Amino acid sequence: MTKVLIIEDDNIFGDMLSLYLTEEQYEVVRVASAGEGLQTLKDYTPNVILLDLMLPDTEGINACALLREFTNIPIIVISAETKVSERIQSLSEGADDYMVKPFSMQELKARIEAVLRRTTALHTQLASPPPAAPIVDERTLTLDLARRLLVCNGAEIETTYSEFEIMKLLYHNPSKVFSREELINAIRGIDSYINERAIDVHITNLRKKIESNPKEPQYIKTVWGVGYKFMR
Repeated sequence: MTKVLIIEDDNIFGDMLSLYLTEEQYEVVRVASAGEGLQTLKDYTPNVILLDLMLPDTEGINACALLREFTNIPIIVISAETKVSERIQSLSEGADDYMVKPFSMQELKARIEAVLRRTTALHTQLASPPPAAPIVDERTLTLDLARRLLVCNGAEIETTYSEFEIMKLLYHNPSKVFSREELINAIRGIDSYINERAIDVHITNLRKKIESNPKEPQYIKTVWGVGYKFMR
């Protein structure tokens, strides 16, 4: 049974979500604040989190970024905030999808299932080697999955959530060419607000962090007219 954690302080809307998902055979736990959500995650491991951004204990703080510091569980933001900038910020800080209230319950179910399919497919693709062990390149680049770090020439390199996900996918598939659309779908899904230009920006930032000469990259190669590939 799929487990859903709902973090929503509006009792009427939260109860409506809980009732619908329970009737659709989901196991549902609902809390009313980000703090309660973090506490719940210590003992409960959901398959997906439904997160309202306007919570009583996160004023001035993006709740998605707060949760993402503690878990990699897929997050679908459910918010009355319609600003594109708010959507972009949430997706950039770790959300896997964003739905604007009010929305169709049937669409919510479809998006939950889509996020879970993408997550399952990505985990299957990256099932080897074991996720907690650093994978050492024959040269000087190390991908540390446990700490979500890149290590280049012995130096630890911080990345954004999306940069690390792109690097992880490329790293595990050396020489395979990924189109920009494939990279978007792999880390965010078809219903993403991220466009192809954002992928180019992430690749540029990664090259600045790991390449000795970003203008002549040795690791992340551009395949003109198609996308990118990783070379060991």
